[in-house]
Amino acid sequence: MIKNLLFDFGDVFINLNKKAPELALSKLGIWEISEEMNDWHNQYEKGLLTSDQITEKYLKTFPQLTALSFKNSWNSIILDFPQHRLDWIVRLHKENNYRLFLLSNTNELHIEQVIKNMGAIRYSKFQSCFERFYLSHQIRMRKPDLEIYDFVLQNDNLNPSETLFIDDTLLNTAAAASMGIYTWHLEPTRDDVTQLFNLKKDLF
Repeated sequence: MIKNLLFDFGDVFINLNKKAPELALSKLGIWEISEEMNDWHNQYEKGLLTSDQITEKYLKTFPQLTALSFKNSWNSIILDFPQHRLDWIVRLHKENNYRLFLLSNTNELHIEQVIKNMGAIRYSKFQSCFERFYLSHQIRMRKPDLEIYDFVLQNDNLNPSETLFIDDTLLNTAAAASMGIYTWHLEPTRDDVTQLFNLKKDLF
């Protein structure tokens, strides 16, 4: 029986355009995201680089960039947060039938943009729905590394067999499943998180 719901953030609650940053950078003459650049991104998501440090790396490597053009390109991935999803999670929180948690790979610049797009009051309302709000850059771990799932399970005393993890990335749900956690690989073009209890009714 599911008692704990562990949600991803991007493309589960907030809409993303995952191709937008690469497209924006290509317009600035950066045609390829190299292995080294991906390593910077992973370090930044783990809080091992600051916003200033990752910006500096980009500006040193690509002199045509400015701090603002990099930030705008980087944050172009962040879109809107539909009101019906916020209403749904607020209602779920009020019903108090499940322990609710959020687990997101993110970074400081993206969260700043999320708050700007949503508005501080809506963001605070969303955050307050969760018993714990795990952001990768704050806990210095990221999905799909197994340590992050183990950390959440241990930190909140969760039984994997009573926990459902919802994420739009197959690697992340596969990693969680390997820990004995139930999963839903949500596909944003087809699914909506508000359909959870209809699409996964066999778990409830």
